[in-house]
Formats: sequence, C-alpha cells, structure tokens
Amino acid sequence: MSPPRLLLPNHHTLHPPGSSAHGNQRTLPTGLLVGHKSCPHSSPDNAYSGWRLLMLLQSNVCVNCELSKVSRFHWGRHYLLGRSRRDFANQRSPSRSLDIKLQMSGFKYSTMSSQTIKKEEKDYLGFTENSQQLPLAHSYEAAMDALSSLISRQKRSDRSSVGGKYVKLERMAMYLKILGLEEKIQDLKIIHVAGTKGKGSTCVFCEAILRECGFRTGLFISPHLIDVRERFRLDGLDISREKFLMYFWDCWSILKEKISEDLPMPPLFQFLTLLAFKIFLSEKVDVAIIEVGLGGKNDTTNVIKEPMVCGIASLGMDHTEILGDTIGEIASHKAGIFKPHVPAFTVPQLSEAMDVIQEKAEQLMVPLNVADPLDANRWEGLTLGLSGVHQFVNAGLAVSLCKCWLQRTGNWDHLFEKVDADAIMPAAFLRGLSTARLSGRAQIVHDTPTIDHSAEFSENVSGELIFYLDGAHSPESMEACARWFSDAVTVHRGPSHLSTSSVIDKLNSEFHLERKPKEETQRVSKQILLFNCMDVRDPETLLPQLVNICASSGTHFSNALFVPSMSTYNKVTSGDSIIAPDIHSQSLSWQLDLQKLWEKIVHGKEPADTFPKKSSGVECMNGLPPYDIIYKDISHCNPAGGQFTCSAVIPSLPLTIKWLRDCVRENPSLRLQVLVTGSLHLVGDVLKLLRR
Repeated sequence: MSPPRLLLPNHHTLHPPGSSAHGNQRTLPTGLLVGHKSCPHSSPDNAYSGWRLLMLLQSNVCVNCELSKVSRFHWGRHYLLGRSRRDFANQRSPSRSLDIKLQMSGFKYSTMSSQTIKKEEKDYLGFTENSQQLPLAHSYEAAMDALSSLISRQKRSDRSSVGGKYVKLERMAMYLKILGLEEKIQDLKIIHVAGTKGKGSTCVFCEAILRECGFRTGLFISPHLIDVRERFRLDGLDISREKFLMYFWDCWSILKEKISEDLPMPPLFQFLTLLAFKIFLSEKVDVAIIEVGLGGKNDTTNVIKEPMVCGIASLGMDHTEILGDTIGEIASHKAGIFKPHVPAFTVPQLSEAMDVIQEKAEQLMVPLNVADPLDANRWEGLTLGLSGVHQFVNAGLAVSLCKCWLQRTGNWDHLFEKVDADAIMPAAFLRGLSTARLSGRAQIVHDTPTIDHSAEFSENVSGELIFYLDGAHSPESMEACARWFSDAVTVHRGPSHLSTSSVIDKLNSEFHLERKPKEETQRVSKQILLFNCMDVRDPETLLPQLVNICASSGTHFSNALFVPSMSTYNKVTSGDSIIAPDIHSQSLSWQLDLQKLWEKIVHGKEPADTFPKKSSGVECMNGLPPYDIIYKDISHCNPAGGQFTCSAVIPSLPLTIKWLRDCVRENPSLRLQVLVTGSLHLVGDVLKLLRR
C-alpha cells in the first residue's frame, strides 16, 4: 500500500546556482510523463523505462548545453510509489552509459593545478562564456583534485591540526550557516546511526525499507570503494555525475569566498558531510539516513540536533587511538549521538558497553530499546540482500529504526492501518531487506576475464576464479567475515555447475562479467587469501582470528598473498581514474611483516633466519610465484629450508589479479576461491580492476 501523497513533499524542480527560479526552467510536457495519469501509455510495467528515458535525456542536456542554465526536468513521482519502484531500485545510475563512453574515449587521470581547479569551478557554474564546451569528465576530475586538497594527512595515523581557532563541531555549525543550511537542516527527517561494525549495513537496510514504502530517500555512508559518489544515494542510486558536480561546485565556491585564517576550508569528511546535507535538502528527500563517520560525540555528523530516531550498531575495539582502549570508553563516544527525548535503539551489546549506553540514555531521558536480531524462521519468505548470519542483527536494528521513523512521522497508520508493528512484518519491509545492496561487504564476484582466443588455451578449458570480498578490518568484523567465507565456499565445493547461482549471475551482470558455460567436470577447489591492512591495525589480532575460525569450519587456505593497495589515503579518485603504482620505489616491508606473521601462524613458530629481509623496494622478490604453489599444501612448506610455499608477497595488485587469472587458465581443473579482506581500500581496488 502506498502512503497518501499529501504526506510527501511537493514536486519540485532543481535550479543550478545562478539560475532564476522562474526564468530558465524547462519541463517535459505532462503527456509525456510515463506513470502520470495523463500519459496515454501509463502503467506500472513501463514506469522504469520511462524513468530511464527521462534520466538519460537529462544527462544529455546537462552535457550538451550551458550548465548554468540547465534546469532539472520536472515530473511527478507517481511511478515511485508502491511495487513498481523495486523494478529499478538496484539498477545502475542512468549516467553509467555516459561514464562508459567517457572511459572509452581514453580519458585518464592527471594531476591538476589549483589554477585548473579554479577554472573548472568557474566554468561549471557558468561564469565564463566557454562553459558550453566544458567536458564532463574533465570537470569531474577537477572536483576530485579539489577534494584531495582537503586531505591534510598522508595516512590515517597522522595527527595534524586543521588550523583556525574553532573546534570541529563549532566549525561545522559555521559552515552550515555560510551555506545557508543552518536552519534548513532541521527540516530533514533523519535516522542517525553509529556503531563499530554493521552501521553501514544498518543504514542500507533502512534506506531500502523506506524506499520500498514509497518514500524519497537520501543515504550518506562511508567510505566509498571506487567512486566518491557512492557515499550519496538518492532513491537507492548513487548520485549522478551531473548532480554531484552542480552541488559540489556550489558548496565549494561559497565556502572558498568565506574562508579565513580562523576558519579554513573544511577537511575532506566535513566537506562531504556538508555536501550530503546540501544534496538531501535540495533534492527534498522524505528521509535522510546518515551514518556516523567515526565515534559519535565529536563526529562531524553530530551537528544533527533533532533526528527522528538514533541507532547504535554492534560495538567493538576499533579506532582505539581516538576513542579509547576500553569498550566502555568507545560506547560513551557512540552514545554521544543521543539527543534529549529522541528515541534510540541498539543491538545486544557486551555488558560494559550496554551499561554506558543505558546511563547516557537515562541522563537525556532517551527512550532506549534493544532490537532483537531478525528470525528468518518467524518471517516467512525473508531473505536478506546482504550475506552473512551477522546481518540478521543489523536487519533487526534497521526494522526497529524504520518502524519508529514511520510512527514518529505519522506515516505508519496511513501505510499499515490496523497492522500490529510487533506482530507483522509488512511486505514492503521484506522487499527492502531482500533488495538491500552494499558493495565490498560479503560480496561474491565470479570472474570471467577477457580471453585471447588466439592463445593456445581458451575459455572452454579454463578453470574457475571466484572472489569473495569483505572489507573486515577489526577483530569482530574479521570473525563475521571468516564465518561467512567458510559458509560460502562450502556451497561451491562440488562440481563446477553447482557454483552457478542466481546471486552470482546477478553480481556478474553488475560487473559486466559473462558467465562461463556450465561444466560437469569435477574441479579441485583451493582457498586463497588476498590480504592487506593499514599499518594502524594490529594484524596479530586479525589473521589468527581468520585462520582459526575458518579452520574450525573445515576451510583451510592453500596460500596467502600479501600485496599493497593501489589507492592512497591522501588522494580522492574517480571510478575512471587509473593509478599505476611505482612498484620499483614502493616499500614492501609491511607486506613482508604480514607474510612472516602468516608463516608463524601456519607453522606455530617463527620462520627461520632464511626468511626474506625487509626491503625498501622489490629487489628482494624473485618475480611472481610459480603456479604450482597453488597445489602444494602445508606439508610441502619448509621454512627451515627457505621454501615458503604457503605465502607470497607480490609487488602490485594488478600483477596479482593477472597471476590468479593465469593460474586458472593454465589449470582447467582448478577452482580458486579468493578471499579479499583486511582493508576496504584493497577491496575497492580489486572491484575497480574487475570492472575493467
């Protein structure tokens, strides 16, 4: 059942900076609006096609006309209500085809000067006569350079001051005032979610549920894996490049004019948070789901004063250098998002954490409830869109948050009249839970690389290569990752044809990867670990956890590959950017330390003195490992003799992907199941390479 339209914001037309609210708007004739009652061909079945047509037309107009005078098409959201919305809820952004064309044109990333950034800013806002010829890709890369200039640290462990005389939240309040958002932000009906693990998944579940209920949704999450636009979702889709650039340069130019020695430009995450508020207010979303960046009390997002409801996902030991080294101290930071009298929900926590959360709730007279994990046996037909048993905890929290939001906004009774919120799960909730998607978290991608048919081997005699991607980087998340991976590979241990599933096929279509023909050949499955983590993490708490939990489930790694990430902490890149690491100057000392720890875990003792020494470059490496190490098990590994067949350090990620692909091409009977974990940066880099 769809909500009454009187509860939704009025239809609106967006106006870029510098355009008149009445002078330069363009609208489509009402009779052409698919899904509108006046359209002669209107029906729920063709709603998605009409939406795609409108958005593609919009993209073309934005590219080919003077951007300062482009208005957004104005159409009703009749087709957004009810079941017809799920038909396109998880599709790619309509501008994807345009992105592909730009990528095929050969555009590559190049560093731009501050003068170039200023020129692109003015061009995009229509301040020059040449804006009509502005290339979209060039302006987008200029925006990435501008964002990169807001990063003050080379890596996360650095502690550098932003400058100025104001603390973080004081600065945020001043930035909001400069952008004219200080009072408007109170109009956003926000769900605010903190936590150590699962807060991103909880937010994604919330967005999908409320979108299926018929509301226009805005979602702000972090970090992004491939492109910064992943952080901003409108109605379940990453914001288009055109809209991103419009709002980005608007915020950028206004702040640039107002900065001073006391109030410098905001750091990266603060700017992105401001941009999220700008986007959601301008797009008139019905609900904004905001994920806390780090902690809670002092987090940039905590300028939110009057959310509709707050949530705290599972807590654990992470970011201890900032939040404290006890679970109680961490809980105190997370509970800092509580606001007086605003309802809050959390999940079952350790007693030390729960005591702190309850104490904070009592101080602010916050109605606090504990959301139970969802029971799939109770709700018939429930299948979560995010894999892993731990997701039932996040889904339970999301359901409680959405029910509270609907009740506090007066929509529950309109949508689900005479429905007992505690006894029945509405169909829209079930659809949202089953269609939620979040890249890089318990994600499976079956890789079928491009085949050179002139080669002596062909696709028909190639083995299988499956990537299992999860950005786990804390002890708690690594435990969940290990359990998910063990369960997932068990499904694929039979003949090749058993690994074909609707889930994998769907992921393949998302990444434009073709499925190989089903084969009846019995294949040998080998589990490989592809690992890296930031040096602020403690691998001695991550790797043993992973190995032990997998082993307890009968999953044993044949080999571990340690490789540096391509992306860097101090650079924001687009999905089309190609960063070629200089492997000849890149230090591999951290990866060698990880390899040494791995050998110690596998053999129960320190490797012998013959273990490779630390090196500032790759001269210690003897090229890529031979393919046959995949077939050797621990019994063939002899650290005392300097034979390390259980692990390898490879100097670059592209080389690693190529090596894995060559392994399965050379061995038709081989199925490689590669777990990529330890770092969201690493997961994002792998996804970027697979997309190419």
